[in-house]
Amino acid sequence: MSQAMKLMKVKVEKCPTDDHSLTNCAIVSDDDFQTKKYPHWEVICGPGQHYVFSVHAYPKMRPGTMGFSLPQRKWASLSINQEVEVRPFSVGKDQYLSNVVLEIDFFQKKSVTQDPYNTDEMAKEFVMQFPNRVFTVGQLLVFQFLDKKLLSLCVKDLEATDLDAIKEGKEVKPKKVKIGMVLPNTSVSFDKADGATINLVGKARGKQVRPNIINPDWNFERMGIGGLDKEFNAIFRRAFASRVFPPEVVEQLGCKHVKGILLYGPPGTGKTLMARQIGKMLNSREPKIINGPQVLDKYVGESEANIRRLFADAEEEEKRLGPNSGLHIIIFDEIDAICKARGSVAGASGVHDTVVNQLLAKIDGVEQLNNVLVIGMTNRRDMIDEALLRPGRLEVQMEIGLPNEHGRVQILNIHTSRMRQFGKMGSDVDVCELATLTKNFSGAEIEGLVRAAQSSALNRLIKASSKVEVDPNAAEKLLVSRPDFLYALENDIKPAFGASEEALTTYMARGIIAWGDPVHHLLEDGNLLIQQAKSPESSGLVSVLLEGPPNSGKTALAAFLAKNSGFPFVKVCTPEDMIGFTESAKCLTIRKTFDDAYKSTMSCIVVDNLERLIDYGPVGPRYSNLTLQALLVLLKKQPPRGRQLLVICTSSRRQVLEDLELIFTFTAVLHVPCLSKSEHLLRVLEETDVFSKRELLNISNKTKDRRVFIGIRKLLAMVDMARQTEEQFRTLKFLSRLEEEGSLEMVA
Repeated sequence: MSQAMKLMKVKVEKCPTDDHSLTNCAIVSDDDFQTKKYPHWEVICGPGQHYVFSVHAYPKMRPGTMGFSLPQRKWASLSINQEVEVRPFSVGKDQYLSNVVLEIDFFQKKSVTQDPYNTDEMAKEFVMQFPNRVFTVGQLLVFQFLDKKLLSLCVKDLEATDLDAIKEGKEVKPKKVKIGMVLPNTSVSFDKADGATINLVGKARGKQVRPNIINPDWNFERMGIGGLDKEFNAIFRRAFASRVFPPEVVEQLGCKHVKGILLYGPPGTGKTLMARQIGKMLNSREPKIINGPQVLDKYVGESEANIRRLFADAEEEEKRLGPNSGLHIIIFDEIDAICKARGSVAGASGVHDTVVNQLLAKIDGVEQLNNVLVIGMTNRRDMIDEALLRPGRLEVQMEIGLPNEHGRVQILNIHTSRMRQFGKMGSDVDVCELATLTKNFSGAEIEGLVRAAQSSALNRLIKASSKVEVDPNAAEKLLVSRPDFLYALENDIKPAFGASEEALTTYMARGIIAWGDPVHHLLEDGNLLIQQAKSPESSGLVSVLLEGPPNSGKTALAAFLAKNSGFPFVKVCTPEDMIGFTESAKCLTIRKTFDDAYKSTMSCIVVDNLERLIDYGPVGPRYSNLTLQALLVLLKKQPPRGRQLLVICTSSRRQVLEDLELIFTFTAVLHVPCLSKSEHLLRVLEETDVFSKRELLNISNKTKDRRVFIGIRKLLAMVDMARQTEEQFRTLKFLSRLEEEGSLEMVA
């Protein structure tokens, strides 16, 4: 600071003219301030309030006053007629500016335009308009560029270089300063102010700090999402990568932002949770979340109006700000409720059709919006109108499937983190083991498993007698252990896409009796086909037909192979579950079974009694062509890429399937024979442990020279009847029944 002149007291005035305001100088009388000798002055408004201004002389300025523009008064907190002290300011040798960064916006916020402002040209103009002017970090300025609208500038950053050191040939790095003077070779760059709508182009732009779409430290587990890392990465690559870059870069690519994402998959896999977290994760305004049914309204036109209201804010901002508009996120939960295929809903109102039309017009109509992102979620992708799924609309379609083992470990860690934190989980609980045991569990089912295990642990500390009492030391004793999880797995929580254990167990109630080489060969071939179905080198679809006479044990063998396959999804499709169904209802049920199977990585479907399923009747004959055609299509349809499907069918009518051309759809056809030799019969009887050794020897002698032909199922029924017969008549009764049934004949 220079003390060449003593402190002067002056009064604050307005700038005499608008042109003087554009100089960004304090306007003074030359008689008082000697502007040629002292071009920069320090204004002292109070303790610690020192501001430096370059000054400009104006003959009509009254002595003892100093004129300031509105931005200058705002920056220095000056008021009209305020008395301040001033003194000359001299620029130090280390205050010559090498670089200036300015924040820019329109001076009048209501007067905006989308005309481009070239930062290179503005930098040159700034240096020409303000040579040898002193500026301070935080100072507010007014800038007139060509004949365009007035601009508001704020000094954001200043870097200065010691000119004397440069003259001496020393290597000098620029350093940050608070006050400095602009030189003809000072580099000037511009940044948009927060919320600025000005359209900047050119290279003279500061390093703009743009908010990251994804926080680098983002932790999916901390936000309650597990097993969806790959899906998240794919969504952000497609939907948000283009939004990180400045609008002009996107324009140079001719790139359009993705406007829609469809998340689909089984219930409970985290679709709604993912959409909710996308809204929280982005540095944008709060997303609008609406359930599909909420859009529909009983009054004519209101459903379409509800859609328009959702997009109203985005439309208004798009018109006002153009490419600089912020991102508006609209989340539709259960979007299939309002976007069904047009023409598929009965009724004369056609509300669903017009809602779909309105949504299409808003996303990708003639006056399309580029600042919206629509996220739809559904369990039924097949129900949504195809027009919504093409590029430009809901073009990013991401299947949120059942979590794999690594994903299940993540989800279990999320839901057990609090128990571990407070020491309420037993040391015998192995999360990796639980992940292995919970094949085909969805995220919601895993959460339910943890709750069920917790309830089991809580129940141990409750005494229920005449009244319910809680153990007084429950807080110390409470510990969720491995047996609690195993009990919950066994009794409480069953996956919707898991194995049909009860059905398989019912079909194998008597187990599998390997009565001879035919059964051994069947099991060997069946295991080979299972390995083929599991192999990633296979086509992904293996279909097997077990055909043979009635009661030969085809269903039990099919259930045995399905259970031994170890596939996490095993579903039984049987005519017993479709009694009284119409043809259409039967086709939809079969189709749903296959659709569910496609959602699992490895699936097995047992289709029992094919001829009954297609309503075959020998009198006539007659059959359901609709069901037959559905089976012909589904048995040939390849599962989605990366999915393995094993289909095991049974039938007692091979010739019928050949006539209907259904047999040719199978990868392999295995014949299941009846028992045909005496040793086969004796092998089964030994397994049942009903007859004594003496009785077995007697049966062997009676049957060794006779032809046997009986199905294993019928034979076991006869054994059960013999079990109820008195011992002295048991053998005779059993042999008599065999002869009566025609299963035991003399060899000619």
